[in-house]
Amino acid sequence: MKASFRVSASLALFVASAPLASAQTAPPATTAPPATQGAGRGAAPAGPPPGTGRGFAPVVIGPSAPVPPEVTIPRPTAEELVQVNDAVRKFIASDSSSTKPLLKKFESLLLLQPARLNVAATFTQTIQRQGPRHEGFVEIAKQGNIDLLLHGDSITDWWVQNDANKAVFEKYFGAIRTANFAIAGDTTQGVLWGLRNGEGQGFQPRAVMLMIGTNNSGAYSAPEIAEGVGAVILELRRNFPNAKILLLAIFPRAVPGDPIRDKIADANRIISRLDDQKSVFFLDIGAKFLDEKGYFLPEAFRPDNLHPQAKGYEIWGEAVRDKLAELLK
Repeated sequence: MKASFRVSASLALFVASAPLASAQTAPPATTAPPATQGAGRGAAPAGPPPGTGRGFAPVVIGPSAPVPPEVTIPRPTAEELVQVNDAVRKFIASDSSSTKPLLKKFESLLLLQPARLNVAATFTQTIQRQGPRHEGFVEIAKQGNIDLLLHGDSITDWWVQNDANKAVFEKYFGAIRTANFAIAGDTTQGVLWGLRNGEGQGFQPRAVMLMIGTNNSGAYSAPEIAEGVGAVILELRRNFPNAKILLLAIFPRAVPGDPIRDKIADANRIISRLDDQKSVFFLDIGAKFLDEKGYFLPEAFRPDNLHPQAKGYEIWGEAVRDKLAELLK
């Protein structure tokens, strides 16, 4: 039966360990803007959360989420940090070589610093997950009858933004009972919150296609982004234990040589470790959008070098069609 839902819809000083996952120990929740709130429209610098004063509640950083060991950042305990730094200081003080002045000059860089809270791996209700869109996703989830769940940010959300994109969506997903819970501008932490708060309950899809993290790239390191993606994978597996997850590498953005493209490539190398060929299948199709010099193919992406146009969605759909058919069996 043909059906299609077209709803487009931190780091802490101590890390608790479990056999299957690690979780950051978060401080009490505080009202504060997340560091980044807006790709899908380009990464925004730190500042007041968009929407504040326009009917949106302030963003409150939520509790830390479990992170798979494959992508967990090593974090020293408070005791380990003191021990390592004491050893480094003693080494520098006792050094008698000609490099001692340099060691003293850069001592502060050689010392371990307290780890910061990685908001990318928290259950945080972002501005994007406040209001009617989130509520609509929850209602769709309650109805069930979803075989394929699409999740992410604007890059996934805008599959059905205009007639040309909709035609491509219909071509590749029209015969599949599909729900799209991606929201433009959202981040790993927003997806985590949504899944934990109604968007991950009420249905059991056979497959999930996830791409998330580009909106974290402005304020977070590649390892922090990877932790966020890994946390989303764990939450998907918790909610949908029988679903096969197609984890897409974060698409390239900007132009060759731009540091943000390099950061995304680094994050992708880390999240590729999540592929277990059982429940999670990592697929990097980014190169299909680029020419031999690394620039986006003509008319495949918008001038922002971030969002696909119909031609880009066509490349995307063709690249994942066979794998999704396999995972949906």
